[in-house]
Amino acid sequence: MSFGSPWLLVTLVVVPALLIWVAVIRRRETRHGLAFTNLDVLAGVVSARRTWRSVVPVALLALALALAAAATARPAARFTTVEKHSTVVLLVDVSGSMSARDVEPTRLDAAAAAMRDFLRRVPRSVNVGLVQFSLEPEVLEPPTTDREVLRESLGYLYPEAGTAIGDGIAKAVTIVHGKGAIVLLSDGTQNHGTLSALQGAARAHAHGVRVDTIALGTPNGTLFEFGRYDPVPPDPTLMRAIAHATGGRTFTAQTATALGGIYSHLGGTIARGHRKLALGSWLAAAAAALLLGAVGLGRVWGSALL
Repeated sequence: MSFGSPWLLVTLVVVPALLIWVAVIRRRETRHGLAFTNLDVLAGVVSARRTWRSVVPVALLALALALAAAATARPAARFTTVEKHSTVVLLVDVSGSMSARDVEPTRLDAAAAAMRDFLRRVPRSVNVGLVQFSLEPEVLEPPTTDREVLRESLGYLYPEAGTAIGDGIAKAVTIVHGKGAIVLLSDGTQNHGTLSALQGAARAHAHGVRVDTIALGTPNGTLFEFGRYDPVPPDPTLMRAIAHATGGRTFTAQTATALGGIYSHLGGTIARGHRKLALGSWLAAAAAALLLGAVGLGRVWGSALL
């Protein structure tokens, strides 16, 4: 719960002030009591004064004042909701460097395992699509709620050649319907394609699609091919720029465990939104009801509020 004007909560001091006042008034009444020669009559009067009926109206009044004071501070409750008609596209780099083993067992195998965990975490009502890109992008699965089909498709990911990030983003945007986001995973910089990475990001931004990015791999990652080791470091700076251009989040992962944690986090948050509900009017109404109850009970039971 949050408050629009938290400083107004100081008005809650009226509650202890009321209770102190009640205590003082009642003590003063006992000091100026009448003299009784009949002990039975005196016992009856004392018992009547201590009855719980004399306490309830005051308690209701104190609670009413507390709720009224809280209402002036404009309280609001925050709720997490699943966004309706949401689409999430998993966009994954399948360039040759994804077979590097600095992330065990390989970068691509670790990515596939992490995306399976993402599918377990994301709400069932969210449509999830799968797009891979190397020299050019390819839609493996259009957005669907069938998680089993998506898991099977993840098994067909295979490292190829080239990294056309911009074209991959542009292709993913075409299959986003309604509210949507793209989760882009890449382990390198762009070296192929028609659109640059930032041109692809601009297209996503123009369609209102957020791109969350993950840079996978270690700075010293290498790939053994053609009898030699070639360096294949990730490009977190480019991933950060893409995310920034679309209002997305950016992450880096150097281990399979870290990558799994990122996808797990995204699965639990990516299609969820937050909604605020103002509670001031509700508290004010409750305060009014309690005040009426305090006055009503005081009259019915013949007990004064103060």
